[in-house]
Amino acid sequence: MTQPVTTPPTAADLDAALRTALQPTTLEVIDESGQHAGHAGANGLGFGTHFRVRIGGPAFAGKGRVAQHRLVYDALRLFTDAGLHALAIEIQNQHTTLPTAVSATSADTASTGH
Repeated sequence: MTQPVTTPPTAADLDAALRTALQPTTLEVIDESGQHAGHAGANGLGFGTHFRVRIGGPAFAGKGRVAQHRLVYDALRLFTDAGLHALAIEIQNQHTTLPTAVSATSADTASTGH
């Protein structure tokens, strides 16, 4: 069983989890928390709440945008309880980049219908 994360996540934490779960061929994780000081979900520390993920690889091939994003959210679910509030996901493939920015909480709600 995976232990819960109790400290705010770092870009390195998210990077490691995504590499393990999805074996991407391209991956960049950027902590943008400092740009969101005073916004909803900010923790006052300047890190660990708002991230941008640029990722690509075979795991995303042939899947629609929602399914691609679900792969990323599922790989990072452990960090949501530790303070991950917002995630901007850019799926990169050989033809295009599909950027979106969605709150982790909103995305979970939308996918479950609650």
